[in-house]
Amino acid sequence: MKRILIANRGEIAARIIRSAREAGYSTVAVYADQDITALHTELADTAVALEGDTAAQTYLDMQKLLQAAQTSGADAVHPGYGFLSENADFARAVIDAGLTWIGPRPETIEALGNKITAREIALQAGAPLVPGTDGPVSSAEEVRSFVAEHGLPVAIKAAHGGGGRGMRVVREEAEIDDAFASAVREAEAAFGRGECFVERFLDRPRHVEAQVIADTHGRVVVVGTRDCSLQRRNQKLVEEAPAPFLEDDIRQRIHDSARAICAEAGYVGAGTVEYLLSPDGLLSFLEVNTRLQVEHPVTEETSGLDLVAEQLRIAEGRELSVTQDPQPRGHSVEFRINAEDPALGFLPTPGPVELFQPPAGAGIRVETAVRSGDEVSGAFDSMFAKLIVTAEDRATAIRRARTALAEMRIQGLPTVLPFHRSVLEAEDFIAAEGDFRVHTRWIETDFAVELESSEHLERSVRHREQGIRRAVVELDGRAVELGLPEKLLGLFGQAESSAGAADDAAGGDSAVRSPMAGTLVKWTVADGQQVQAGEALAVVEAMKMEQTISASVAGIFRREELEPGSSLKSGDVLGRIE
Repeated sequence: MKRILIANRGEIAARIIRSAREAGYSTVAVYADQDITALHTELADTAVALEGDTAAQTYLDMQKLLQAAQTSGADAVHPGYGFLSENADFARAVIDAGLTWIGPRPETIEALGNKITAREIALQAGAPLVPGTDGPVSSAEEVRSFVAEHGLPVAIKAAHGGGGRGMRVVREEAEIDDAFASAVREAEAAFGRGECFVERFLDRPRHVEAQVIADTHGRVVVVGTRDCSLQRRNQKLVEEAPAPFLEDDIRQRIHDSARAICAEAGYVGAGTVEYLLSPDGLLSFLEVNTRLQVEHPVTEETSGLDLVAEQLRIAEGRELSVTQDPQPRGHSVEFRINAEDPALGFLPTPGPVELFQPPAGAGIRVETAVRSGDEVSGAFDSMFAKLIVTAEDRATAIRRARTALAEMRIQGLPTVLPFHRSVLEAEDFIAAEGDFRVHTRWIETDFAVELESSEHLERSVRHREQGIRRAVVELDGRAVELGLPEKLLGLFGQAESSAGAADDAAGGDSAVRSPMAGTLVKWTVADGQQVQAGEALAVVEAMKMEQTISASVAGIFRREELEPGSSLKSGDVLGRIE
């Protein structure tokens, strides 16, 4: 390998470029139209346009990526994570084109990427498992049959997915039809295939995973464990390594079964074996992600390994740089920085980043491809940065993280920073062993009231609703950023009235607006239909996440002339309720 094409974008593309360059490789970036000035295109030795502005037209287009590799003279492809990273057809096409694929073999991706065959491999390896369907389900009726036999709750999951995309948890039988349809749609949008299977869902479990690397010489090393229980809509928000407060026998079972699964599958490359751990100590295999994980930096920080560098060694046919499972050193916590508004149910909030000011200091690592003046596109994932904080132990890492999060400044669009600051004050999360009560639905359940009343969230909501104008002034010889509400400035003729506010006043409470920029997926009621308060009216999708829009009052719903597939801006009127 001499020149590597990175078939991805954003912070992971930048991260791979840095490790590849350090190892002596030349790099090629690819970019969608809106990424033409993105950081990863500047860091690479050369960049190739993919000519399009959606994922399907660019980072999911195999032929365009292969053509980019050919025209740029690349002899290897690194897929990063997301997009085509777990697509066996793409891996096969790369190899057939005479290029080196930096990842597991296509047949391994196929076997483990399909959650059904992955379960079979886990069974053969003796891994712990909860009940699940033997194959994909073709209808909501088949889901009902499984529920009749095994009970609720169940998880409907994309067979070819990962990262929480195309997954719906069903707790009431009445939810089955909508959950099945939504899971299939989201799976098709994110992975190009809509097959889903069903399995029993463990309630209030922790999400624990093992990072594995395996070379072509038969060596399989479990680099360490991570806890990824802090999730919203099955999307991880905070991860830490090593997974805290695990009994020694549980940790050993995770290491042993993860190694056995990868050995059984003939695994080569970097991958993650994921588990659910119930409060009573029941451990169940969840899935294998046949790629690098978003949260890989916490394992790097606590193991001393560069996992991208290990991927490159493996792809070259060399042995791993370690011969046995490394002992963790210290503790590391990662905070995903998403363009989402925690005060509005974590709705995606794409838009311009007026200011991006990361923290610094000992034990601080920031991974991003966003700079002040850039824009977070609604066409791709909502995550645009990661803050990783490492210290000698968990308590110190949490204290250091409070300082780092307080220091971090992002302006121009709502982000999850207020949520992270609130989490680090929650007793359930910062507690010592025995009092650690975080689970995969903790955010929506136990933490919901505490988050709603958080001073961090209140402050961000107040600033957003008032429309803060900021300026730097000098006080006592020191530069201070001053923020004043636009309404106050308006008294002095310095702010203009909003056309949106006038429209709201004219329409009263009847206007039904899209809470986010995105795409209209479908209408769920007919034009002119009588609706009740709380009834679903439409489904909007942004950043690969669906949001159901419901009626705030009862009445007759009059739709705007919008067809499914129409682009929406945040605040666009979908219709009115008379």
